[in-house]
Amino acid sequence: MITLKKADYEKMLEYAKANLPEESCGLIAGKEYNGIKHIEEVYLLENTDHSNEHFNISPKDQLSAIKDMRAKGLVPLGNWHSHPESPSRPSEEDKRLFFDSKARYLILSLMDRETPVLNAFIVENHTAVSRDELKLI
Repeated sequence: MITLKKADYEKMLEYAKANLPEESCGLIAGKEYNGIKHIEEVYLLENTDHSNEHFNISPKDQLSAIKDMRAKGLVPLGNWHSHPESPSRPSEEDKRLFFDSKARYLILSLMDRETPVLNAFIVENHTAVSRDELKLI
């Protein structure tokens, strides 16, 4: 299971909507207690590809976020990105690029603008995808 504060969900949603029609992206950080990952910080980072079909996190932004995580005593938990025109599930490209089975990959679908959908995924060996329970707190 992974938890996310409602305020952080809203922050991600606003950022993703503001960057339409491009995919938005960022990192998530926090702590793990008793097997539950708790997101304590959401980083809104630049998609240097400026594409509506894929994303690439700015290396400069990524380094800055990692430094901030360390300063706050947090650990990287994974990343998040939006799907402006497709469902909240990993695309074939996502599966190919997601390599860490310990990380959580949050995908925010804006396909239905009135009803955004956020899911958390675990990807193993670039092919095996499973949903992790995501709880908004």
